[in-house]
Amino acid sequence: MSSILGIILALLAIGFGMILKGASLSALVNPAAYLVILGGTAAAIMIAFPFNEIKKFPILLKIAFFEPKQLSKTELIASFVKSAGIAKREGILALEEMAASVKDPFLKKGYELIIDGYDYEFIEEVLMDEVAAIDKRHKTGALIFTQAGTYAPSLGVLGAVIGLVASLGNLNNVEKLGHSISAAFIATLLGIFSGYVLWNPIANKLKRISKQEQEVKLLMIEGVLAISQGLSPGAIEKKLNVYLSPKERGKLDKAAEDKSYEQSA
Repeated sequence: MSSILGIILALLAIGFGMILKGASLSALVNPAAYLVILGGTAAAIMIAFPFNEIKKFPILLKIAFFEPKQLSKTELIASFVKSAGIAKREGILALEEMAASVKDPFLKKGYELIIDGYDYEFIEEVLMDEVAAIDKRHKTGALIFTQAGTYAPSLGVLGAVIGLVASLGNLNNVEKLGHSISAAFIATLLGIFSGYVLWNPIANKLKRISKQEQEVKLLMIEGVLAISQGLSPGAIEKKLNVYLSPKERGKLDKAAEDKSYEQSA
């Protein structure tokens, strides 16, 4: 949602800025400039990346504009503490019912590896390899937008050159000359705008979302490995609390105090 609001704000800023400078908004209605910038950027991306990566473009846009909800770290820690208690009382195989109810595929795999009896090193290797593969895919997705942000401003210069070439053919017609020069700089405006206000910010947002997701997955790995080691619920809670911000730790401590008070009442 913040991305959509940001783009709207950027468009309003550009529009009002043009009006305050005395420029007409009708100058933005320039199909040739849009063709050069958008078509040229799309062509450059298609040359730079294989199709199996480019076809993910709409999905990546959806992720950037409608940021997927991450699993709550506090809820994950509480889940691991509960799982550790079950494993201590009833054994590892008792986690099968909990594993069946887990919706996240990565966490589900972690529980299944524990239940199947794999050792600590193997579980860590399998899960870390999957995180590395996810990180590689995410970096490729962000790189598409980073490259688009690099190409678009340069294509804006190309569009300006094309417009100026056209204007040289209208030196005897002042009205057409002015229109051609205006159109030339509209291409530059679109190139800079799309590169620095659209593509590069989207790339940065995808990187941030990826980093947050990896932090959650690393927490999952630590939780799964702690259970496989047979650590106590209290030890697991202390071990995983390092992944929480001070604010989140405060909420978790308060929830624990409230629960303790209810049990003692």
